[in-house]
Amino acid sequence: MYHHFFGLEEQAFSIAVNPRYLFMSEQHREALAHLLYGIRSGGFVQLTGEVGTGKTTLVRCLLEQLPEQTDVAMILNPMASLPELLSSICDELRAPYPADQQTVKTLTDSLHSFLLHNHAQGRNTVLLIDEAQLLSTEALEQIRLLTNLETDTTKLLNIILVGQPELVDILAQPSLRQLSQRITARFHLRPLSLQETRAYIHHRLTVAGLESDRVLVPAAIAHKVYQFSGGVPRLINVICERMLLGAYARNTRRLNKAIFAQAEREVRGSRPANQDLLPQPPRRFPLAATVAGVAIALSATAAFVLVEDPRDALQRVTALLEAPQEPQMTAEALAAVGAFNLQTEPTPKPELNLTNSLLDAIPTEPDEPQAPLWTHDLPSAQAALAQHLGRPHSIGQGACDAAQSAGLQCEQRKLQTWDDLRTLDRPVVMTLITPERRRAYTTLTGLDEEHALLFTEGESRKIPWSELATLWTGDVQYLWYRPPGYGQSIAPGQSGDSVRWLAEQFAQLDNQSEPLTRSTYNARLKQRVEIFQRQQRLDDDGIVGAMTLQRLNQALGLEKPLSEPGSEQADHVARVEG
Repeated sequence: MYHHFFGLEEQAFSIAVNPRYLFMSEQHREALAHLLYGIRSGGFVQLTGEVGTGKTTLVRCLLEQLPEQTDVAMILNPMASLPELLSSICDELRAPYPADQQTVKTLTDSLHSFLLHNHAQGRNTVLLIDEAQLLSTEALEQIRLLTNLETDTTKLLNIILVGQPELVDILAQPSLRQLSQRITARFHLRPLSLQETRAYIHHRLTVAGLESDRVLVPAAIAHKVYQFSGGVPRLINVICERMLLGAYARNTRRLNKAIFAQAEREVRGSRPANQDLLPQPPRRFPLAATVAGVAIALSATAAFVLVEDPRDALQRVTALLEAPQEPQMTAEALAAVGAFNLQTEPTPKPELNLTNSLLDAIPTEPDEPQAPLWTHDLPSAQAALAQHLGRPHSIGQGACDAAQSAGLQCEQRKLQTWDDLRTLDRPVVMTLITPERRRAYTTLTGLDEEHALLFTEGESRKIPWSELATLWTGDVQYLWYRPPGYGQSIAPGQSGDSVRWLAEQFAQLDNQSEPLTRSTYNARLKQRVEIFQRQQRLDDDGIVGAMTLQRLNQALGLEKPLSEPGSEQADHVARVEG
Protein backbone atom coordinates (compact mmCIF):
# COMPACT_ATOMS: atom_id res chain seq x y z
CA MET A 1 0.00 0.00 0.00
CA TYR A 2 0.97 3.64 -0.49
CA HIS A 3 1.65 4.27 3.22
CA HIS A 4 4.90 2.29 3.00
CA PHE A 5 6.06 4.89 0.47
CA PHE A 6 6.05 7.50 3.27
CA GLY A 7 7.65 5.25 5.87
CA LEU A 8 4.34 4.53 7.62
CA GLU A 9 3.44 1.16 9.05
CA GLU A 10 -0.30 1.59 8.44
CA GLN A 11 -2.90 3.98 7.13
CA ALA A 12 -2.60 7.16 9.22
CA PHE A 13 -5.84 8.91 8.29
CA SER A 14 -8.44 6.19 8.18
CA ILE A 15 -11.92 7.37 9.20
CA ALA A 16 -12.52 4.05 10.98
CA VAL A 17 -12.87 4.37 14.77
CA ASN A 18 -9.60 3.35 16.42
CA PRO A 19 -9.02 4.38 20.07
CA ARG A 20 -5.26 4.01 19.54
CA TYR A 21 -5.38 7.11 17.34
CA LEU A 22 -7.41 9.18 19.80
CA PHE A 23 -5.85 12.63 20.00
CA MET A 24 -6.14 13.78 23.60
CA SER A 25 -6.40 17.54 23.30
CA GLU A 26 -7.16 19.55 26.42
CA GLN A 27 -10.89 19.43 25.73
CA HIS A 28 -10.77 15.66 25.06
CA ARG A 29 -9.08 15.10 28.41
CA GLU A 30 -11.70 17.26 30.05
CA ALA A 31 -14.50 15.39 28.27
CA LEU A 32 -13.10 12.02 29.36
CA ALA A 33 -12.87 13.24 32.97
CA HIS A 34 -16.50 14.41 32.79
CA LEU A 35 -17.66 11.04 31.47
CA LEU A 36 -15.76 9.05 34.09
CA TYR A 37 -17.06 11.31 36.85
CA GLY A 38 -20.61 10.98 35.56
CA ILE A 39 -20.47 7.19 35.44
CA ARG A 40 -19.16 7.01 39.00
CA SER A 41 -21.94 9.35 40.13
CA GLY A 42 -24.69 7.28 38.49
CA GLY A 43 -27.58 8.36 36.29
CA PHE A 44 -27.11 9.92 32.85
CA VAL A 45 -23.99 11.17 31.09
CA GLN A 46 -24.37 13.36 27.97
CA LEU A 47 -21.74 13.83 25.24
CA THR A 48 -22.54 16.00 22.23
CA GLY A 49 -20.60 17.38 19.30
CA GLU A 50 -20.83 18.11 15.59
CA VAL A 51 -20.51 15.31 13.06
CA GLY A 52 -16.93 14.08 12.84
CA THR A 53 -15.57 15.69 16.03
CA GLY A 54 -14.55 12.33 17.54
CA LYS A 55 -17.43 11.45 19.87
CA THR A 56 -17.42 7.74 19.04
CA THR A 57 -13.65 7.46 19.33
CA LEU A 58 -13.75 9.15 22.73
CA VAL A 59 -16.48 6.80 23.91
CA ARG A 60 -14.45 3.77 22.81
CA CYS A 61 -11.55 5.12 24.87
CA LEU A 62 -13.92 5.56 27.81
CA LEU A 63 -15.12 1.96 27.57
CA GLU A 64 -11.54 0.72 27.62
CA GLN A 65 -11.03 2.47 30.97
CA LEU A 66 -14.07 0.98 32.67
CA PRO A 67 -13.44 -1.70 35.31
CA GLU A 68 -13.36 -5.31 34.13
CA GLN A 69 -16.52 -6.12 36.10
CA THR A 70 -18.56 -3.80 33.86
CA ASP A 71 -21.11 -5.03 31.29
CA VAL A 72 -21.83 -2.64 28.42
CA ALA A 73 -24.84 -2.53 26.10
CA MET A 74 -24.25 -0.43 22.96
CA ILE A 75 -27.26 0.72 20.93
CA LEU A 76 -26.27 2.05 17.51
CA ASN A 77 -29.76 2.18 15.96
CA PRO A 78 -31.99 4.16 18.33
CA MET A 79 -34.76 4.64 15.71
CA ALA A 80 -36.30 1.24 16.49
CA SER A 81 -39.69 0.98 18.18
CA LEU A 82 -39.82 0.99 21.96
CA PRO A 83 -40.19 -2.83 22.35
CA GLU A 84 -37.39 -3.34 19.81
CA LEU A 85 -35.17 -0.89 21.68
CA LEU A 86 -35.71 -2.69 25.01
CA SER A 87 -35.20 -6.10 23.45
CA SER A 88 -31.95 -4.85 21.85
CA ILE A 89 -30.73 -3.73 25.28
CA CYS A 90 -31.59 -7.16 26.71
CA ASP A 91 -29.84 -8.88 23.80
CA GLU A 92 -26.70 -6.79 24.29
CA LEU A 93 -26.61 -7.69 27.99
CA ARG A 94 -27.71 -11.28 27.33
CA ALA A 95 -30.62 -10.78 29.68
CA PRO A 96 -33.27 -13.51 29.14
CA TYR A 97 -36.83 -12.49 28.29
CA PRO A 98 -39.97 -14.30 26.99
CA ALA A 99 -39.67 -14.52 23.23
CA ASP A 100 -43.45 -14.58 22.75
CA GLN A 101 -44.23 -11.67 25.12
CA GLN A 102 -42.09 -8.75 23.98
CA THR A 103 -44.11 -6.00 25.61
CA VAL A 104 -42.64 -2.95 27.31
CA LYS A 105 -43.62 -4.34 30.73
CA THR A 106 -42.19 -7.84 30.28
CA LEU A 107 -38.96 -6.50 28.79
CA THR A 108 -38.56 -3.94 31.59
CA ASP A 109 -39.20 -6.59 34.22
CA SER A 110 -36.64 -8.91 32.61
CA LEU A 111 -34.09 -6.11 32.50
CA HIS A 112 -34.75 -5.26 36.15
CA SER A 113 -34.20 -8.88 37.21
CA PHE A 114 -30.95 -9.02 35.24
CA LEU A 115 -29.67 -5.79 36.77
CA LEU A 116 -30.40 -6.99 40.29
CA HIS A 117 -28.59 -10.25 39.60
CA ASN A 118 -25.66 -8.40 38.04
CA HIS A 119 -25.40 -6.09 41.03
CA ALA A 120 -25.46 -9.06 43.42
CA GLN A 121 -22.49 -10.49 41.51
CA GLY A 122 -20.56 -7.24 42.06
CA ARG A 123 -20.86 -6.14 38.42
CA ASN A 124 -21.77 -2.75 36.99
CA THR A 125 -23.97 -2.18 33.94
CA VAL A 126 -23.61 0.64 31.39
CA LEU A 127 -26.02 1.45 28.54
CA LEU A 128 -24.50 3.52 25.72
CA ILE A 129 -26.81 4.97 23.05
CA ASP A 130 -25.15 6.51 20.00
CA GLU A 131 -26.95 9.02 17.75
CA ALA A 132 -29.25 9.68 20.71
CA GLN A 133 -30.75 12.73 18.98
CA LEU A 134 -32.77 10.23 16.90
CA LEU A 135 -34.60 8.86 19.96
CA SER A 136 -38.29 9.69 20.20
CA THR A 137 -39.65 11.53 23.22
CA GLU A 138 -41.42 8.32 24.26
CA ALA A 139 -38.18 6.34 24.07
CA LEU A 140 -36.27 8.96 26.08
CA GLU A 141 -38.92 8.90 28.78
CA GLN A 142 -38.77 5.10 28.95
CA ILE A 143 -34.98 5.23 29.22
CA ARG A 144 -35.37 7.68 32.10
CA LEU A 145 -37.60 5.18 33.85
CA LEU A 146 -34.81 2.61 33.56
CA THR A 147 -32.72 4.72 35.94
CA ASN A 148 -35.41 4.16 38.59
CA LEU A 149 -34.02 0.63 38.84
CA GLU A 150 -31.86 1.04 41.92
CA THR A 151 -30.99 -0.26 45.36
CA ASP A 152 -30.96 1.84 48.51
CA THR A 153 -27.43 3.02 47.79
CA THR A 154 -26.71 2.84 44.07
CA LYS A 155 -28.15 3.01 40.57
CA LEU A 156 -28.30 -0.35 38.81
CA LEU A 157 -27.85 1.17 35.34
CA ASN A 158 -25.60 4.00 34.10
CA ILE A 159 -26.62 5.53 30.77
CA ILE A 160 -24.44 7.43 28.29
CA LEU A 161 -26.24 9.49 25.65
CA VAL A 162 -24.04 10.40 22.67
CA GLY A 163 -25.41 12.64 19.96
CA GLN A 164 -25.23 15.68 17.76
CA PRO A 165 -25.95 19.21 19.07
CA GLU A 166 -29.69 18.77 18.44
CA LEU A 167 -29.72 16.45 21.47
CA VAL A 168 -29.17 19.48 23.73
CA ASP A 169 -32.30 21.16 22.35
CA ILE A 170 -34.33 17.96 22.62
CA LEU A 171 -33.45 17.46 26.29
CA ALA A 172 -34.28 21.11 27.00
CA GLN A 173 -37.96 20.46 26.24
CA PRO A 174 -40.21 20.91 29.29
CA SER A 175 -41.62 17.40 28.81
CA LEU A 176 -38.12 15.95 29.37
CA ARG A 177 -37.10 18.09 32.33
CA GLN A 178 -37.06 15.07 34.67
CA LEU A 179 -34.53 13.32 32.44
CA SER A 180 -32.47 16.50 32.04
CA GLN A 181 -32.26 16.91 35.82
CA ARG A 182 -30.75 13.42 36.13
CA ILE A 183 -27.82 14.14 33.83
CA THR A 184 -24.78 14.23 36.12
CA ALA A 185 -22.18 15.19 33.51
CA ARG A 186 -22.42 17.02 30.19
CA PHE A 187 -19.77 17.87 27.65
CA HIS A 188 -19.83 19.32 24.14
CA LEU A 189 -16.90 18.53 21.83
CA ARG A 190 -15.81 21.49 19.73
CA PRO A 191 -13.72 21.35 16.53
CA LEU A 192 -9.97 21.61 16.98
CA SER A 193 -8.12 24.92 16.90
CA LEU A 194 -5.33 25.61 14.40
CA GLN A 195 -2.68 24.62 16.92
CA GLU A 196 -4.60 21.45 17.81
CA THR A 197 -5.08 20.61 14.12
CA ARG A 198 -1.32 20.66 13.57
CA ALA A 199 -0.77 18.53 16.67
CA TYR A 200 -3.54 16.15 15.55
CA ILE A 201 -1.91 15.58 12.14
CA HIS A 202 1.49 15.02 13.78
CA HIS A 203 -0.06 12.64 16.33
CA ARG A 204 -1.71 10.40 13.74
CA LEU A 205 1.41 10.25 11.59
CA THR A 206 3.52 9.39 14.63
CA VAL A 207 1.14 6.62 15.72
CA ALA A 208 1.23 5.28 12.15
CA GLY A 209 5.02 5.00 12.38
CA LEU A 210 6.46 8.21 10.91
CA GLU A 211 9.97 8.92 12.17
CA SER A 212 10.08 11.79 14.64
CA ASP A 213 12.65 13.81 12.65
CA ARG A 214 10.63 13.74 9.40
CA VAL A 215 8.19 16.48 8.32
CA LEU A 216 5.54 15.18 5.97
CA VAL A 217 2.96 17.97 6.32
CA PRO A 218 4.56 21.45 6.46
CA ALA A 219 3.00 24.09 8.71
CA ALA A 220 1.63 26.04 5.73
CA ILE A 221 -0.20 22.97 4.42
CA ALA A 222 -1.51 22.14 7.91
CA HIS A 223 -2.94 25.67 8.01
CA LYS A 224 -4.75 25.04 4.72
CA VAL A 225 -6.07 21.76 6.09
CA TYR A 226 -7.43 23.66 9.09
CA GLN A 227 -9.10 26.25 6.85
CA PHE A 228 -10.69 23.50 4.74
CA SER A 229 -11.82 21.29 7.63
CA GLY A 230 -12.72 23.89 10.24
CA GLY A 231 -10.89 21.69 12.74
CA VAL A 232 -13.28 18.72 12.35
CA PRO A 233 -11.13 15.57 12.76
CA ARG A 234 -13.06 13.49 10.21
CA LEU A 235 -12.59 16.14 7.52
CA ILE A 236 -8.91 16.43 8.47
CA ASN A 237 -8.57 12.68 7.90
CA VAL A 238 -10.34 12.83 4.54
CA ILE A 239 -8.27 15.68 3.09
CA CYS A 240 -4.97 14.33 4.44
CA GLU A 241 -5.72 10.89 3.01
CA ARG A 242 -6.34 12.41 -0.42
CA MET A 243 -3.13 14.46 -0.18
CA LEU A 244 -1.06 11.36 0.60
CA LEU A 245 -2.56 9.55 -2.37
CA GLY A 246 -1.84 12.56 -4.58
CA ALA A 247 1.76 12.80 -3.37
CA TYR A 248 2.23 9.08 -3.93
CA ALA A 249 0.92 9.44 -7.50
CA ARG A 250 3.42 12.26 -8.11
CA ASN A 251 6.26 10.28 -6.52
CA THR A 252 7.00 12.94 -3.90
CA ARG A 253 7.26 12.50 -0.14
CA ARG A 254 6.47 16.08 0.85
CA LEU A 255 3.07 17.72 0.51
CA ASN A 256 2.78 21.11 -1.17
CA LYS A 257 0.11 23.61 -2.22
CA ALA A 258 -0.53 22.01 -5.61
CA ILE A 259 -1.16 18.63 -4.01
CA PHE A 260 -3.48 20.22 -1.45
CA ALA A 261 -5.41 22.08 -4.16
CA GLN A 262 -5.91 18.87 -6.14
CA ALA A 263 -7.00 16.97 -3.01
CA GLU A 264 -9.45 19.73 -2.08
CA ARG A 265 -11.05 19.60 -5.55
CA GLU A 266 -11.40 15.84 -5.32
CA VAL A 267 -12.94 15.95 -1.84
CA ARG A 268 -15.35 18.75 -2.69
CA GLY A 269 -16.21 17.13 -6.02
CA SER A 270 -16.13 20.52 -7.70
CA ARG A 271 -14.38 22.14 -10.64
CA PRO A 272 -11.10 23.98 -9.99
CA ALA A 273 -11.60 27.36 -8.38
CA ASN A 274 -8.95 28.93 -10.66
CA GLN A 275 -9.65 27.97 -14.26
CA ASP A 276 -6.49 29.79 -15.40
CA LEU A 277 -4.50 26.82 -14.10
CA LEU A 278 -5.86 24.71 -16.97
CA PRO A 279 -4.67 25.12 -20.60
CA GLN A 280 -7.38 26.67 -22.80
CA PRO A 281 -7.57 27.49 -26.52
CA PRO A 282 -6.99 31.10 -27.64
CA ARG A 283 -10.06 33.29 -27.22
CA ARG A 284 -11.32 35.07 -30.37
CA PHE A 285 -13.76 37.99 -30.34
CA PRO A 286 -16.05 38.98 -33.27
CA LEU A 287 -15.43 42.26 -35.06
CA ALA A 288 -18.54 43.70 -33.44
CA ALA A 289 -16.98 43.39 -29.95
CA THR A 290 -17.51 46.56 -27.93
CA VAL A 291 -14.77 48.69 -26.47
CA ALA A 292 -16.00 47.69 -23.01
CA GLY A 293 -15.26 44.07 -23.88
CA VAL A 294 -11.80 45.03 -25.09
CA ALA A 295 -11.12 46.92 -21.85
CA ILE A 296 -12.15 43.91 -19.75
CA ALA A 297 -9.89 41.64 -21.80
CA LEU A 298 -7.01 44.07 -21.36
CA SER A 299 -7.43 44.23 -17.58
CA ALA A 300 -7.46 40.41 -17.32
CA THR A 301 -4.93 38.99 -19.80
CA ALA A 302 -3.63 41.52 -22.31
CA ALA A 303 0.05 42.41 -22.77
CA PHE A 304 0.67 45.75 -24.53
CA VAL A 305 3.20 45.83 -27.34
CA LEU A 306 2.98 49.13 -29.24
CA VAL A 307 1.83 51.64 -26.63
CA GLU A 308 4.30 54.49 -26.17
CA ASP A 309 2.55 56.47 -23.38
CA PRO A 310 0.10 54.62 -21.08
CA ARG A 311 -1.60 57.88 -20.05
CA ASP A 312 -2.24 58.78 -23.71
CA ALA A 313 -3.67 55.30 -24.33
CA LEU A 314 -5.91 55.69 -21.27
CA GLN A 315 -7.28 58.99 -22.62
CA ARG A 316 -8.05 57.44 -26.01
CA VAL A 317 -9.76 54.39 -24.47
CA THR A 318 -11.79 56.69 -22.21
CA ALA A 319 -12.88 58.80 -25.18
CA LEU A 320 -14.00 55.70 -27.08
CA LEU A 321 -15.94 54.45 -24.07
CA GLU A 322 -17.79 57.79 -23.81
CA ALA A 323 -18.58 57.89 -27.55
CA PRO A 324 -21.74 56.22 -29.04
CA GLN A 325 -20.99 52.58 -29.90
CA GLU A 326 -20.88 51.74 -33.63
CA PRO A 327 -20.75 48.25 -35.22
CA GLN A 328 -17.18 48.76 -36.46
CA MET A 329 -15.68 50.26 -33.31
CA THR A 330 -13.25 47.37 -32.79
CA ALA A 331 -10.80 48.74 -35.37
CA GLU A 332 -10.67 52.11 -33.61
CA ALA A 333 -10.18 50.40 -30.24
CA LEU A 334 -7.26 48.37 -31.60
CA ALA A 335 -5.72 51.48 -33.05
CA ALA A 336 -6.07 53.28 -29.75
CA VAL A 337 -4.44 50.68 -27.56
CA GLY A 338 -2.11 48.93 -29.99
CA ALA A 339 -1.79 45.26 -30.73
CA PHE A 340 -2.43 42.92 -27.80
CA ASN A 341 -2.37 39.22 -27.02
CA LEU A 342 -5.63 37.49 -26.09
CA GLN A 343 -4.07 34.17 -25.08
CA THR A 344 -5.33 33.03 -21.68
CA GLU A 345 -1.84 32.13 -20.48
CA PRO A 346 -0.07 35.37 -19.46
CA THR A 347 2.99 36.30 -21.46
CA PRO A 348 5.93 37.09 -19.15
CA LYS A 349 7.21 40.04 -21.23
CA PRO A 350 8.44 43.37 -19.94
CA GLU A 351 5.54 45.05 -21.78
CA LEU A 352 3.16 43.60 -19.19
CA ASN A 353 4.39 46.26 -16.77
CA LEU A 354 2.87 48.86 -19.12
CA THR A 355 -0.52 47.21 -18.57
CA ASN A 356 -0.03 47.53 -14.82
CA SER A 357 0.97 51.17 -15.24
CA LEU A 358 -2.17 51.85 -17.25
CA LEU A 359 -4.38 50.14 -14.70
CA ASP A 360 -2.62 51.96 -11.85
CA ALA A 361 -3.51 55.26 -13.54
CA ILE A 362 -7.24 54.52 -13.24
CA PRO A 363 -8.68 56.23 -10.13
CA THR A 364 -9.82 53.85 -7.39
CA GLU A 365 -11.96 54.23 -4.30
CA PRO A 366 -9.87 55.07 -1.20
CA ASP A 367 -9.50 52.26 1.34
CA GLU A 368 -11.67 52.47 4.42
CA PRO A 369 -9.70 53.65 7.46
CA GLN A 370 -8.78 50.85 9.84
CA ALA A 371 -8.90 50.96 13.60
CA PRO A 372 -5.55 51.91 15.18
CA LEU A 373 -3.43 49.17 16.71
CA TRP A 374 -3.06 50.92 20.04
CA THR A 375 -3.92 53.93 22.15
CA HIS A 376 -1.71 56.04 24.41
CA ASP A 377 -4.57 56.37 26.91
CA LEU A 378 -4.74 53.48 29.42
CA PRO A 379 -8.34 54.15 30.55
CA SER A 380 -9.48 53.94 26.90
CA ALA A 381 -7.87 50.50 26.56
CA GLN A 382 -9.44 49.41 29.85
CA ALA A 383 -12.83 50.62 28.63
CA ALA A 384 -12.38 48.65 25.39
CA LEU A 385 -11.67 45.53 27.44
CA ALA A 386 -14.78 46.10 29.55
CA GLN A 387 -16.84 46.68 26.39
CA HIS A 388 -15.59 43.42 24.87
CA LEU A 389 -16.42 41.56 28.08
CA GLY A 390 -19.85 43.18 28.33
CA ARG A 391 -19.07 44.46 31.84
CA PRO A 392 -19.99 47.85 33.41
CA HIS A 393 -17.00 50.12 33.50
CA SER A 394 -15.99 53.77 33.65
CA ILE A 395 -13.35 55.74 31.81
CA GLY A 396 -10.90 57.64 33.97
CA GLN A 397 -8.15 57.22 36.49
CA GLY A 398 -10.48 55.26 38.79
CA ALA A 399 -11.24 52.60 36.18
CA CYS A 400 -10.02 49.69 38.30
CA ASP A 401 -11.85 51.02 41.35
CA ALA A 402 -15.04 51.17 39.28
CA ALA A 403 -14.49 47.57 38.18
CA GLN A 404 -14.09 46.41 41.78
CA SER A 405 -17.31 48.14 42.78
CA ALA A 406 -19.04 46.10 40.04
CA GLY A 407 -17.76 42.82 41.54
CA LEU A 408 -14.71 42.50 39.27
CA GLN A 409 -11.04 42.18 40.16
CA CYS A 410 -8.64 44.35 38.16
CA GLU A 411 -5.47 42.25 37.97
CA GLN A 412 -1.98 43.26 36.77
CA ARG A 413 0.68 40.68 35.90
CA LYS A 414 4.06 40.45 34.25
CA LEU A 415 4.24 37.71 31.61
CA GLN A 416 7.23 36.60 29.59
CA THR A 417 6.11 34.65 26.52
CA TRP A 418 3.33 33.90 24.07
CA ASP A 419 2.82 30.61 25.96
CA ASP A 420 2.10 32.57 29.15
CA LEU A 421 -0.68 34.43 27.33
CA ARG A 422 -2.15 31.16 26.04
CA THR A 423 -2.06 29.70 29.56
CA LEU A 424 -3.76 32.78 31.00
CA ASP A 425 -6.38 32.41 28.21
CA ARG A 426 -8.33 35.60 28.74
CA PRO A 427 -8.63 39.01 27.03
CA VAL A 428 -6.09 41.50 28.38
CA VAL A 429 -4.83 45.04 28.02
CA MET A 430 -1.21 44.80 26.86
CA THR A 431 1.40 47.48 27.55
CA LEU A 432 3.53 48.33 24.48
CA ILE A 433 6.52 50.48 23.63
CA THR A 434 5.99 51.91 20.14
CA PRO A 435 8.79 52.38 17.57
CA GLU A 436 8.81 56.04 18.62
CA ARG A 437 9.61 54.83 22.18
CA ARG A 438 6.24 55.92 23.55
CA ARG A 439 4.18 53.87 25.99
CA ALA A 440 0.94 52.57 24.45
CA TYR A 441 -1.84 50.08 25.21
CA THR A 442 -3.90 47.64 23.15
CA THR A 443 -6.72 45.23 24.02
CA LEU A 444 -5.99 41.63 23.00
CA THR A 445 -9.10 39.44 22.55
CA GLY A 446 -7.81 36.55 20.41
CA LEU A 447 -4.58 34.65 19.80
CA ASP A 448 -3.24 31.72 17.82
CA GLU A 449 0.24 30.68 16.71
CA GLU A 450 0.40 33.27 13.93
CA HIS A 451 -2.10 36.05 14.59
CA ALA A 452 -3.45 38.31 17.30
CA LEU A 453 -6.95 39.79 17.43
CA LEU A 454 -7.12 43.35 18.79
CA PHE A 455 -10.19 45.35 19.82
CA THR A 456 -9.85 49.13 19.55
CA GLU A 457 -12.40 51.89 18.95
CA GLY A 458 -15.23 49.35 18.75
CA GLU A 459 -13.63 47.31 15.96
CA SER A 460 -11.76 44.00 15.85
CA ARG A 461 -8.58 43.80 13.81
CA LYS A 462 -6.41 40.78 13.08
CA ILE A 463 -2.64 41.29 12.70
CA PRO A 464 0.40 38.98 12.56
CA TRP A 465 1.61 38.18 16.07
CA SER A 466 5.15 39.14 15.05
CA GLU A 467 4.05 42.78 14.66
CA LEU A 468 2.87 42.83 18.27
CA ALA A 469 5.51 40.64 19.93
CA THR A 470 8.39 43.09 19.39
CA LEU A 471 6.42 45.93 21.04
CA TRP A 472 5.00 44.11 24.06
CA THR A 473 6.67 44.79 27.42
CA GLY A 474 5.15 41.69 29.06
CA ASP A 475 2.77 43.72 31.26
CA VAL A 476 -0.93 42.86 31.07
CA GLN A 477 -4.10 43.87 32.87
CA TYR A 478 -7.32 41.87 32.94
CA LEU A 479 -10.64 41.66 34.74
CA TRP A 480 -12.14 38.64 36.47
CA TYR A 481 -15.24 38.02 38.56
CA ARG A 482 -14.94 37.82 42.37
CA PRO A 483 -17.83 36.06 44.13
CA PRO A 484 -19.41 37.60 47.24
CA GLY A 485 -17.26 37.21 50.33
CA TYR A 486 -14.19 35.97 48.47
CA GLY A 487 -10.85 36.84 50.10
CA GLN A 488 -7.55 35.33 49.02
CA SER A 489 -8.86 31.75 48.60
CA ILE A 490 -11.57 29.27 49.55
CA ALA A 491 -10.19 26.30 51.51
CA PRO A 492 -11.60 23.21 53.27
CA GLY A 493 -13.15 24.01 56.64
CA GLN A 494 -14.17 27.54 55.68
CA SER A 495 -17.79 28.67 55.64
CA GLY A 496 -19.71 31.69 54.47
CA ASP A 497 -21.09 33.25 51.29
CA SER A 498 -18.12 32.31 49.12
CA VAL A 499 -18.40 28.61 50.06
CA ARG A 500 -22.14 28.64 49.39
CA TRP A 501 -21.52 30.32 46.02
CA LEU A 502 -18.82 27.76 45.13
CA ALA A 503 -21.06 24.78 45.90
CA GLU A 504 -23.95 26.30 43.94
CA GLN A 505 -21.74 26.89 40.89
CA PHE A 506 -20.55 23.28 40.82
CA ALA A 507 -24.17 22.15 41.17
CA GLN A 508 -25.01 24.29 38.14
CA LEU A 509 -21.97 22.98 36.24
CA ASP A 510 -22.96 19.36 36.98
CA ASN A 511 -26.68 20.04 36.48
CA GLN A 512 -27.46 18.92 40.02
CA SER A 513 -30.59 20.08 41.82
CA GLU A 514 -28.81 20.28 45.19
CA PRO A 515 -25.32 21.63 45.98
CA LEU A 516 -22.77 19.48 47.78
CA THR A 517 -22.92 21.76 50.82
CA ARG A 518 -24.91 24.72 52.09
CA SER A 519 -22.39 26.36 54.38
CA THR A 520 -19.13 24.58 55.23
CA TYR A 521 -16.45 23.55 52.73
CA ASN A 522 -16.73 19.77 53.24
CA ALA A 523 -14.90 16.71 51.88
CA ARG A 524 -17.37 16.16 49.03
CA LEU A 525 -16.91 19.69 47.72
CA LYS A 526 -13.12 19.36 48.07
CA GLN A 527 -13.18 16.17 45.98
CA ARG A 528 -15.19 17.95 43.25
CA VAL A 529 -12.79 20.90 43.26
CA GLU A 530 -9.81 18.53 42.91
CA ILE A 531 -11.41 16.86 39.87
CA PHE A 532 -11.92 20.27 38.27
CA GLN A 533 -8.34 21.31 39.02
CA ARG A 534 -7.00 18.16 37.38
CA GLN A 535 -9.13 18.81 34.32
CA GLN A 536 -7.67 22.32 34.12
CA ARG A 537 -4.07 21.10 34.71
CA LEU A 538 -3.82 22.99 37.99
CA ASP A 539 -2.43 21.82 41.33
CA ASP A 540 -5.21 19.58 42.70
CA ASP A 541 -4.91 20.77 46.29
CA GLY A 542 -8.63 21.54 46.72
CA ILE A 543 -7.86 25.19 47.53
CA VAL A 544 -9.75 27.62 45.32
CA GLY A 545 -7.20 30.32 44.63
CA ALA A 546 -7.39 33.03 41.98
CA MET A 547 -6.39 30.76 39.05
CA THR A 548 -8.87 28.00 39.98
CA LEU A 549 -11.59 30.59 40.43
CA GLN A 550 -10.83 32.23 37.07
CA ARG A 551 -10.97 28.86 35.27
CA LEU A 552 -14.26 28.07 37.02
CA ASN A 553 -15.67 31.42 35.90
CA GLN A 554 -14.78 30.56 32.31
CA ALA A 555 -16.32 27.08 32.58
CA LEU A 556 -19.52 28.68 33.85
CA GLY A 557 -19.54 31.22 31.03
CA LEU A 558 -19.04 34.15 33.40
CA GLU A 559 -15.86 35.22 31.60
CA LYS A 560 -14.67 35.07 27.99
CA PRO A 561 -11.56 33.13 26.97
CA LEU A 562 -9.25 34.18 24.15
CA SER A 563 -10.76 33.42 20.76
CA GLU A 564 -9.00 32.01 17.68
CA PRO A 565 -8.35 34.80 15.14
CA GLY A 566 -10.03 33.86 11.87
CA SER A 567 -12.39 31.38 13.55
CA GLU A 568 -16.15 31.73 13.46
CA GLN A 569 -16.04 33.01 17.03
CA ALA A 570 -13.55 35.76 16.21
CA ASP A 571 -15.47 36.71 13.05
CA HIS A 572 -18.64 36.95 15.14
CA VAL A 573 -16.90 39.30 17.56
CA ALA A 574 -15.81 41.47 14.64
CA ARG A 575 -19.35 41.61 13.22
CA VAL A 576 -21.10 42.30 16.51
CA GLU A 577 -18.66 44.70 18.09
CA GLY A 578 -17.27 46.31 14.95
